[in-house]
Amino acid sequence: MRSFGGAYAGLSVHAFSNGSSIGRESVIELTLSFREDYKDTPMSGLLARSAVFSMDGSGNPILLDPEGRVLLIDHDNGDYEVIAESFAALIEENFMEW
Repeated sequence: MRSFGGAYAGLSVHAFSNGSSIGRESVIELTLSFREDYKDTPMSGLLARSAVFSMDGSGNPILLDPEGRVLLIDHDNGDYEVIAESFAALIEENFMEW
């Protein structure tokens, strides 16, 4: 993210500046937006310690937690699942070379 910015890598990865394929919203803006929108919910504690860098097609945040795992949170009920043990593993599992 630091070297190349945000781009599509099997899923949209928002960084501090993004490629045109994913829009202009930065990882900071995504994170702050989810923290504000869900500040009075069970997700607030986890969101306060994590960085939201993507969303799935249903508006659920995909984030990097303090342990370095990648989580998908269900914004309807606050449940989450670990979708990758690290950001690198997520990219390796989702990125397809052309």
